[in-house]
Amino acid sequence: MGDWWQRNISEPGKLPLLLALTAFVLTFVVTRVITRLIRAGRGPFGNVSAGGVHVHHVVPGVLLTVFGGFGAVASARHGFGSAAFAVVFGVGVGLVLDEFALILHLDDVYWTEAGRKSVEVVVLTAALVGLVLVGFLPFGVDDVGPDEGQDRGSVISTVAVNFLFALAVLSKGKARMAVFSVIVPFVGLIGFVRLARPGSWWARRFYRRRPRARARAALRAYRHDRRWARPRRVVGDWLGGKTDTELRSAGRG
Repeated sequence: MGDWWQRNISEPGKLPLLLALTAFVLTFVVTRVITRLIRAGRGPFGNVSAGGVHVHHVVPGVLLTVFGGFGAVASARHGFGSAAFAVVFGVGVGLVLDEFALILHLDDVYWTEAGRKSVEVVVLTAALVGLVLVGFLPFGVDDVGPDEGQDRGSVISTVAVNFLFALAVLSKGKARMAVFSVIVPFVGLIGFVRLARPGSWWARRFYRRRPRARARAALRAYRHDRRWARPRRVVGDWLGGKTDTELRSAGRG
């Protein structure tokens, strides 16, 4: 454990990143607990309004993100200031991404199926930051050896190839795999060799005259979605709470 900490967290900039990630996760958890209590009418909490306008927590989240981000840029990479601004930034990002779906849809979809996007984005962000924290670098730069690292051409080639893999995976309609492939290029290779999802740019472009490929892609997507629909819903209910539709269905049941 000590060796791992010395090798990873003790590197310049890693401790603020750890503090920001911790603040981000804790803020999301606390926020979801409070919003679920407000929804159930329990506890001393309530919605915040100003002049008849419901102030969503994304508003203070944006302010904290701006303050923490600029403060982190202005401060040194070490010391109390860097750590404090990292925590402020993490709290702000946690509040903002908890209402990511509201920003995306420009509507109050917090307790709807569309609101589940916020939970997905929070989990994805935490996973990516965690990978960076333990030593992974974007586009496989961490795989470049010391000798290759001195060759600027090798580094640029590695980044370019992995970027193209990520772009190809994204064009196949696999956004999550594309994002993870930025940090772990092997994920991009897996996504690249597998069939594209129906309706994606890749499927429209390359499966147009290949009916068997279209049929296989549709069948694989159906099986994948059916296999993961229930686990995804269970995790979503556990992290973000049941949607209004689910609560109404349970009430009728």
